[in-house]
Amino acid sequence: MFRIIEMGGPVMYPIVLCSILFVAILIERLYHYHRARIDTGEFISGIRNILKKKSVPEALSICDATPGPVAHIVKAGILKHDRPKEEIKESIGDAAHREIPRLEKNLNVLATVAHVAPLLGLLGTVLGMISAFQEIQREAGRVNAGDLAGGIWEALITTAAGLCVAIPAYVAYNYLVSRVGALILDMERSAAELMDLLTSEREIHEI
Repeated sequence: MFRIIEMGGPVMYPIVLCSILFVAILIERLYHYHRARIDTGEFISGIRNILKKKSVPEALSICDATPGPVAHIVKAGILKHDRPKEEIKESIGDAAHREIPRLEKNLNVLATVAHVAPLLGLLGTVLGMISAFQEIQREAGRVNAGDLAGGIWEALITTAAGLCVAIPAYVAYNYLVSRVGALILDMERSAAELMDLLTSEREIHEI
C-alpha cells in the first residue's frame, strides 16, 4: 500500500486524506442516524396516552429520555401545550429548524470528497504524464517502450485511487441523504399528529 502511494506521487496523500474523511463521516453519520431512528407511531401513541392522563411532566420526561429529533420537536410542542395554536406551531417549527442542520451535519463534506477525489486523481495523472514526457524530452526521444509504459501506468495510479474513493463516497452520500429524508418525514408526521392532539377541543379538555 505504501509503495503504491509512493508511486502515485504527492497527490496520493490528499486522496488518502479524502478516504479517511469519507470513512470517518460515514461511520459517525450511520451511528447518529441509528440512534435517531425510533418507532414514531409507538412513541406518539405513548405520549398521547400520557397526556390524556394529564401527566405533562411525565410526557416531558419521556421526551428527554428518547433520543432523536422526533422526541425533541414533540417536547417543544408539549412545553407550549397550554398556548394558542399558532404559538405551538411556531415552537415545533423552530425545534425542527434546529434539528435539520444536525441531521445534515458533514454531508456537504462527504459530497465534496465525492467530487474532489476524482479531480485529484486526474491532477495526479496529468502531473505524472508531464513528468514522463519531460523525461522523454531529456533523453531526446531515446526511451524504450517499457520505460514509457512504466511511467504512464504509474501516472494512472492516482486516477484509479481517486475513483476508488469517489465512487463509494458518492453512493454513501446518496444513501445518507435518503436517511435524512426519512427522518424529516417522521418529524413532519409527528408534528402533525402532535398538533392534532394538542389543539383538538376534546384533547385540550382532557389535558
